[in-house]
Amino acid sequence: MSSHEPEAVPVGSSAERAGLPLILPATAWRTRSAGNGSKGDRRYGWARARINGARDPDAEYWRLARRSLADPTEIAYYLTHGPKRVALAELARAAGARWAIEESFQTSKGQTGLDHYQVRQYTGWYRHITLSMLAHAFLTVTRSKKGANIQTTATSSP
Repeated sequence: MSSHEPEAVPVGSSAERAGLPLILPATAWRTRSAGNGSKGDRRYGWARARINGARDPDAEYWRLARRSLADPTEIAYYLTHGPKRVALAELARAAGARWAIEESFQTSKGQTGLDHYQVRQYTGWYRHITLSMLAHAFLTVTRSKKGANIQTTATSSP
């Protein structure tokens, strides 16, 4: 991410784990998308509260809360850092990117052996991780191109 994009780090699934209670009025919650998932658009209730003082003249720290629309008691918290003027939708999008990253790591573990190395030396670990991620990228691109060819063939048939 560039320095002008917000970052979101999960800090817990409850106010106690997050360390700072986030008490917001009902009007502070907005429904926003966290991006597309395997079942379509992932919509949640989002709220934020500024948690920093005047330490950084160009950026803000926010306490971001994500609430399930089906079960409002299910709340996840994030600590975010981004430009001073960032929309709640952009913070939600950054927090939602975590899902895609976790999915990618799970796929790499299963298909390319990302988690099959016992660390003995940094150099060996680094080579293993690099090759595993390269293999994952290759498989993803190959799968993507194969899917495009299948769709083109299917639509061009009489």
